[in-house]
Amino acid sequence: MRIEILVFPGVDELDVLGPFEVFRGAEEAGADIRTQLVSLDGDQHIKASYGLTFDVDGAVGSDGRADLLVIPGGGWVKRATHGAWAEFHRGLIPAAILDAHRSGTILASVCTGAMLIAAAGLLRNRSATTHHAAIEELRASGAEIVSARIVDDGDIITAGGVTSGIDLALYIVERFVGKDMADGIASNLEHERRGPIHVSSSARRSDETRIVS
Repeated sequence: MRIEILVFPGVDELDVLGPFEVFRGAEEAGADIRTQLVSLDGDQHIKASYGLTFDVDGAVGSDGRADLLVIPGGGWVKRATHGAWAEFHRGLIPAAILDAHRSGTILASVCTGAMLIAAAGLLRNRSATTHHAAIEELRASGAEIVSARIVDDGDIITAGGVTSGIDLALYIVERFVGKDMADGIASNLEHERRGPIHVSSSARRSDETRIVS
C-alpha cells in the first residue's frame, strides 16, 4: 500500500508527523506500506506552521497513483496567510485532491484538511468531521457532520483536530492491515487509542459508531 502525505506551506506539524510515525512504524513491523511526504509541485523544502521544515520526496502522484492520500490541516482557525485556509482559496490543492480521488486514491484528512477535500466538492452529502472550530464551515459545504473522532465513509476518511491524526493512522492500519498490528504500534508509542469511530454504510459495513477502548 503506497501512502502519500501532502504537505504545504503553513501545514500543521503534528498533522503530518503523527500519521507519518504510525505508518513508518507499521512498515518497520512488516506491513506492506510505503509512506512518502509529497508537495503539490515537488518543492523539496516546505516550511510548516511553527517553523519546522519538511524535506519532501516528490510531487503528489509523481510515482503514479497512491493508494491513499493524507491531507493535513493547519492555519485555518487563524486565517493564516499560509496553511489550509490559504490553500482553500488558492484552489490548486483542492484540484489535485479531486484528480487523485477520480483516479481511485482513497482520501484521509486530519483536522482542517477536511476543508480542502470539501473545496474539491467531494464531501457534499458525505459523512465527515473536522476540527471543532471548523465544523460549521464544513457543514456549510454540504457535508453531513458526524460527532466522532474518526469518520470512515469508504473512500474518504476524516478525523478531528490535530492529535486525532494518530488515531486516524492507527485506524487506517487496522482497516488495511489488521487490528493486532494497529494495537501493537499504539502500544509501542504508549498511545491510548481514542474514539468514537463512525463507519458509514458506504464503507461497506453496517452503519455504526463504536468506541475504541
